[in-house]
Amino acid sequence: MVSGAGTPLTVDLAGLRVAITAGAGGIGRVMADSFRARGADVFVSDIDDAALARSGHDGVPADAGIPADMDRFVDAAVDWLGGLDVLVNNAGIAGPTAKVEDVAPDALEATLRIDLAAMFYTARRAVPALRKAGGGSIVNLSSAAGKFGFALRTPYAAAKWGVVGLTKSLAIELGPDGIRVNAILPGLVEGPRQTAVLQGKAAAQGVSTEEMRARALATTSLRCFVTPHDIANLALYLCSPFGATISGQALSVDGDMQGLT
Repeated sequence: MVSGAGTPLTVDLAGLRVAITAGAGGIGRVMADSFRARGADVFVSDIDDAALARSGHDGVPADAGIPADMDRFVDAAVDWLGGLDVLVNNAGIAGPTAKVEDVAPDALEATLRIDLAAMFYTARRAVPALRKAGGGSIVNLSSAAGKFGFALRTPYAAAKWGVVGLTKSLAIELGPDGIRVNAILPGLVEGPRQTAVLQGKAAAQGVSTEEMRARALATTSLRCFVTPHDIANLALYLCSPFGATISGQALSVDGDMQGLT
């Protein structure tokens, strides 16, 4: 079904009603494009008004860190789509790169609020619509940091481990309603955000960005970065009939990472 790394998955999702947070750029934009290319109806949120306008997707501006914005987004998605079959919780921030004693309380709070609590709020609002549809799928974006310890990135790792716990708990709770809940754990994703993270880690450890990049790649068996399409492909699979009995899982897309630097 997949001919190579980064190749979009070929699957018919005609009529699937999909809501994606932070869907106007990065991984979220690739997911939105990929779902729509396979026939799904897509509605997105994004904090960046200009990116939302450029994306070509219907949606509303929303800040994942504000619960009322997440409620408004879900309500707008259900109204525009005429119901809901899929919720993709993609919004997130990198959080601070610093020693634990140097992490400011507001930086910790913001990371937990946007990377974890926002997923709770969107799921909370979306579940009644998913039940009304007779079941559906929730996909939460965690990270390789959700299964490994991550020095100098403790707020981010704490949030992403929390996403895995939230996912498993929701899968157990919502399974009787036919709602599947899974987490995707991307590894090193090629792109500007990963570059910025590596630059921050390099500065914190006093090495060059090139050295930090080489160290990061050495943690993967395939010695590669993954692409946003690799992540979108797994989301497509999980939300298609092929993933009909997959729930409660934390699924890695990371080139077989053995740890984080």
